[in-house]
Amino acid sequence: MEYEFILRIFVAALLGGLIGLEREYRAKEAGFRTHFLVAMGSALFMIVSAYGFSDIQMNDATSRWDVSRIAAQVVSGIGFIGAGTIIFRKQENMVSGLTTAAGLWVVAAIGLACGVGMYVLATACTFLVLAGLEAFNFFLRKLDKHRKE
Repeated sequence: MEYEFILRIFVAALLGGLIGLEREYRAKEAGFRTHFLVAMGSALFMIVSAYGFSDIQMNDATSRWDVSRIAAQVVSGIGFIGAGTIIFRKQENMVSGLTTAAGLWVVAAIGLACGVGMYVLATACTFLVLAGLEAFNFFLRKLDKHRKE
């Protein structure tokens, strides 16, 4: 089972790293390392939550562990990290970092999915994130060309 856990962490780090590479290429606040670590850490938290306490005896036969509690705390923790990337620039009346915060949030979800072994779902989500980020940039470039003409 340990090799399966290592695979889960590896896949999470790889998928998070792919999104991080895109953000790094765009010179955004959080790049490869941040996305890589968030995805890998989320996967590890999920694995520990689901399997780390299996040897502890429960008091009665009806008791069971709630593995979703750690996942919920990952979501809260990533919200805190994401909030740190959001900046309001008063002089320009502009907010920046929202896409970065959302990217960290979705990378955490991808890591959690990998942590429970949902590789296909995590991979599909990664490609959808990358497609969404690139499609947005494509349409922005098209809009800029039309404005300049």
